Amino acid sequence: AAHGTRREMGAQETIDLQEVGVSLPDGAPLLAPVTLKLKPHETVLLRGPSGSGKSTLFRVLAGLWPFATGHIRLPAGAKTLFLPQRPYIPIGTLREALWYPAPPPLGGEARERAALAAVGLSTKVERLDEDAHWAQAVSLGEQQRLAIASALLLKPDWLFLDEATSATDEAEETALYHMLADALPATTIIS
Repeated sequence: AAHGTRREMGAQETIDLQEVGVSLPDGAPLLAPVTLKLKPHETVLLRGPSGSGKSTLFRVLAGLWPFATGHIRLPAGAKTLFLPQRPYIPIGTLREALWYPAPPPLGGEARERAALAAVGLSTKVERLDEDAHWAQAVSLGEQQRLAIASALLLKPDWLFLDEATSATDEAEETALYHMLADALPATTIIS
C-alpha cells in the first residue's frame, strides 16, 4: 500500500482529516481510515484503549509518522504545538528550553516567571540561565510541567496534548488543564 498522507495548507479555519488511515511500519493497520473535522475553539478529547493509535494519529498530524494514508488539510499560518508524554527538552539553558523551538525573546523574563509559577515551578526561576541537560536534571512530572509552561509562552493556535500530564496526579492534571484553558483562550486544545 502507498504510504504518506497528502498534507496541504488551506484558507479554512479547521483541521480536516479525509480518509486518514494509520499503519504500523510493517503495513499492519493500526487505525481504520477516519474522516473528521477539528474546529477551532472546540476542545476535543480522543479516547480509546491503550495501543489503539491515538498517539500515532497525533504523530501523523505533526508530520512525524509516514505510515499513513489519506489527506490532511491544515489552516494556513496556524501555529501548532504537540506535547508528547515525554517532552523533548533541548540541552541548553532553561530559558532556551522554555521557548523551544523559537529563540527566547529579549525582555521575556516576566512572562517566563509567570509561566513557571503557573505550572508550580517557581523554584526554577533562578535557574533560567543555567545550562543543563534538563531532560535528565528534572523528573518526568517537572518535564511535563515545563512543556506546559512552554505552551503558555508560545501561545499556539492548536495545542495537541498526548498524555502530556500523565506524570502528575489527577488533581494536578485537572488544575493544569483548567489553567491552560483560562490562560490560552484563543488556543484549541486536542488531547
